Amino acid sequence: MATTRNAHTEWEGDLLKGLGEVTLDSSGVGHFPVTWVSRAEEPRGKTSPEELIAAAHSSCFSMALANALTKAGNPPTLLTTKAAVTFEPGTGITGIHLTVEGQVPGVDEAAFKAAAEDAKANCPVSQALTGTTITLSSTLA
Repeated sequence: MATTRNAHTEWEGDLLKGLGEVTLDSSGVGHFPVTWVSRAEEPRGKTSPEELIAAAHSSCFSMALANALTKAGNPPTLLTTKAAVTFEPGTGITGIHLTVEGQVPGVDEAAFKAAAEDAKANCPVSQALTGTTITLSSTLA
């Protein structure tokens, strides 16, 4: 069964001095302010499209990796995934780096790295972001 999730942004003003607010409609869990400054310079308490992509990617990757490990008979105790999305004004998103540390009983480092690489390639968010370079560092705790 397909699912659709929704969010919307209201923006006031021009790009450089304007202000927007992203609302997560499907879950209703929050409203997040966004500005050009928070995107291209410092966050200053506001989010950016890249931070939202990082959140989506780290959670999707974690789910894909947990599923693969569980299907192989080794459910993880804990996966900690970070996603770093790099944005260059005038160029766009230039790369995403995923870092995952896992606690997975019964799995060696090689098997964990292989499962992580597979999750990187096959999680739906990675597949949606194929226009950028995605790199991965993985360690088994």
